[in-house]
Amino acid sequence: MKKFNIYKIIQFILFAVLMAASLYMVLASPELSALLAANTQLRTVCILLWGSLGLSLLFTMTDFIFFASSKNRRKMGFSMFFDPVAGIANRHGCDVLIEKYWDKPLPRNIGCIMFELTNLKEINQTYGHLQGNKMIHDFSSFLQEASLDLCFVGRNGGNKFIAVFEICDYEKIKTFLDLLDTRVNEHNKMPDIHPIRFHFGIAFDEDSKVRTITDLIALADKRIYNT
Repeated sequence: MKKFNIYKIIQFILFAVLMAASLYMVLASPELSALLAANTQLRTVCILLWGSLGLSLLFTMTDFIFFASSKNRRKMGFSMFFDPVAGIANRHGCDVLIEKYWDKPLPRNIGCIMFELTNLKEINQTYGHLQGNKMIHDFSSFLQEASLDLCFVGRNGGNKFIAVFEICDYEKIKTFLDLLDTRVNEHNKMPDIHPIRFHFGIAFDEDSKVRTITDLIALADKRIYNT
C-alpha cells in the first residue's frame, strides 16, 4: 500500500507539471496563442491533450480518495472485533468464530477453555483501573503467545477470556496451558509487579449432553468454579 501511494503521488505530480507547463507556454507566448487561435486542428489537438491530462489528474485524485476510504473502512471493521485494552479479539470477535458452529451439531474435535482473572477486581479497587488494564493486557499477551498454531483466543468481557481449539486433542490443550503457565510464572517473579491470578475450566470430548458450541462454552465456564 505504501509503494502504491508513492507511485500515485509521483504520477499526480508529473501530470500536474506537464499540464501547468503546457498552459504556461501558451499563455507566455503571443505567437503560439495566435497560432492556436488561427489553426483549428492544432487547437483541437491541444484541447484533447489538456483534457487527457486533466482526466488523468482527476482519476489519480479519485484513486487516492477510494483507497483512503477503503483503508478507513478496514480500520473501522477491525476495531469492531478488537479489544483495545487486551490487544486481542473482543466479544464480537469471539462471536464471529462461534457463529460458524451455531445451529450445527458440535464436532468432536472442538475444545474450549474459559479463563477468569481472579484478582482483577482487587487490583482495580486497590491500585486503580490503569493497573487493572495493564493486568488484562499482560495476561492477553501471554494467551496470544501460548496460542500460536494451537487455538483462537479472545477476551469474552470483563475478567473472562476464552480459548477455542477447532482441531483439538489433549496434547494441544496441555501444550497451551504449559506455555501459559510458564509466561505467567515468569511475569509473577518480576519485582514490583502485581501477580496475575487466574482459574480456568476445560470442556472437550464431552458426552452427548453437550450438543452445541454454546453448551461447550457454558460447561467450560461452569468448570472455572470447580477448580
